[in-house]
Amino acid sequence: MGQKGDGCAEPPEESPQPAQARTPAEFTAALRALRLWSGLTYRQIEGKATAHADTLPSSTIATTLGRVTLPREQFVDAFTRACGLGHEEVREWLEVRRRIATAPPTSTAASASESASASASTSDETDDDGPVAPPPGAPAPVRTLRWRRAAGLLAAAGIGLAGTLGVSSLLHEPSTPAALPAMPVTGLRMLAVGSWAQIHPARTPGLCLSEGKDRTGRYETAVAAQRPCTEAALPQMFLEPLGKDLVQIQWHHPKYGIGCLTVLPNGPGRDLLEPRDDCADDDRTQQFRIEPFGPPARDRFRIRPVVTGRCLGLRHQDTEDGAEVVQGRCSGATDQDFLIELTPPPRTAAGRTPSSR
Repeated sequence: MGQKGDGCAEPPEESPQPAQARTPAEFTAALRALRLWSGLTYRQIEGKATAHADTLPSSTIATTLGRVTLPREQFVDAFTRACGLGHEEVREWLEVRRRIATAPPTSTAASASESASASASTSDETDDDGPVAPPPGAPAPVRTLRWRRAAGLLAAAGIGLAGTLGVSSLLHEPSTPAALPAMPVTGLRMLAVGSWAQIHPARTPGLCLSEGKDRTGRYETAVAAQRPCTEAALPQMFLEPLGKDLVQIQWHHPKYGIGCLTVLPNGPGRDLLEPRDDCADDDRTQQFRIEPFGPPARDRFRIRPVVTGRCLGLRHQDTEDGAEVVQGRCSGATDQDFLIELTPPPRTAAGRTPSSR
């Protein structure tokens, strides 16, 4: 997805409209469509909000857009302006938000609310995470781990979602009734706004794709590896749809915030995957195609980096804890066979989603 510029030029197409939203879930889906239309990353939106004298941390944006509950009015105001909308357009978004907030609950809205409450134990509105220090002015080296610090793990959508708007209907069919979105990934019942997940090597389901190290010692920063799923300090994984069967694999780290798995094309970390905080929807090294692997009933998948068309597997087909995830030739070997388990939003030790109070 290309950038639409710095927000000052007139966008070449009409922005998504919120008027068709009738429930908090639909309104949040409309906000997500607005971000896609803007062509801006979370970090860029944070920077533009700062330029407007607003505080809108990228962690708050990710949390809010992943939920099915109604965002705070302050968030909607800051977010829509940061996405490049003018005064009248921002006012329209705020009016729709107030209409939904004051409307009597409908069966659809109640169903979505009950589902979100059961799976996320969160409030009807999103709390701000507080200010985050702006990034340094100078860019970091290309292969340096640069996760930004954040207040903690981020909450996102619950497993149940009723009445969510698809991005295509928001962008191109504002006058038609909202419809349930098509399945973003074939064979995987994830949400249109993305889902929390764990990815397991199918032959070692007690292990998960998570944070590890290059065991050769040639690459010093964190890389993707298979680790025991019970490790409490490991980052939480979020799959964000970018297109049909196309996702960005985000890690939400308790210390460093949001990082996106990125294929390393060359250098000492060649073919490894590194989490980087400069997430961008149009970065092909951060795009992964998820495809069914084997018979349809197996619920198994292979994961292919878009930039190369190759397949993810384990280095030397290793089954041990700490084996690095690497890209290689699509061979059909068992180490390229993965289970994807959708999970509830992460919770703190106190049993709350990290951004709720």
